[in-house]
Amino acid sequence: MSRASSLLAFADTVRGFMPRAEGLALYDEARRVARERPASTWLEVGSWCGKSSVYLGAAAETSACVLFSLDHHHGSEENQRGWEYFDESLVDPHDDRLNTLPFFQRTIAQAELERTVVALVGHSEVVATHFDQSLDLLFIDGGHAHDVAWRDFENWTPKVSLGGTLLIHDVFEDPSEGGRPPYEIFLAALASGQFVEHAHEGSLRALTRVR
Repeated sequence: MSRASSLLAFADTVRGFMPRAEGLALYDEARRVARERPASTWLEVGSWCGKSSVYLGAAAETSACVLFSLDHHHGSEENQRGWEYFDESLVDPHDDRLNTLPFFQRTIAQAELERTVVALVGHSEVVATHFDQSLDLLFIDGGHAHDVAWRDFENWTPKVSLGGTLLIHDVFEDPSEGGRPPYEIFLAALASGQFVEHAHEGSLRALTRVR
């Protein structure tokens, strides 16, 4: 089995909410960027336990790209107690808060991607203020609350380079299938005239920066 095949199979075992078809589409998009822009800089907003990080990292390592994986690791609104996606096993007994960082670190170590996937632990808006590097790939999959999603969009999309790729997860046209903010920021990207959609798989949308 090839290195890429092994990583994609491993990604299936990692906790997360991304269907395999969307994960493979994420990998394919990232692999294209890796071929076209070797040694480029990528960033994902929202990594949870590292599932998407493995899909992206598998592509990044093929041409010395680096993925910055950003998350505060205490879970989004929908991951807290009383919500559908709460997982008690992720709670740190020392402070009774969700803490996915140890799980993320274990995932990246097991995947042997520690020189390709670099963890940024903190709040998205704080890190964005001090992150000056342009991005050839940006994957937005952070919190889905209105203010959180819009801050991610407004803070990070200006950093996408011309011709770079913007990927947005959990974009649902039908409100019964998912929350509105990811769909709203997807529409905002199109309306800005700066991005055009070039592919989609399930709730994953892929856009190119054109100006």
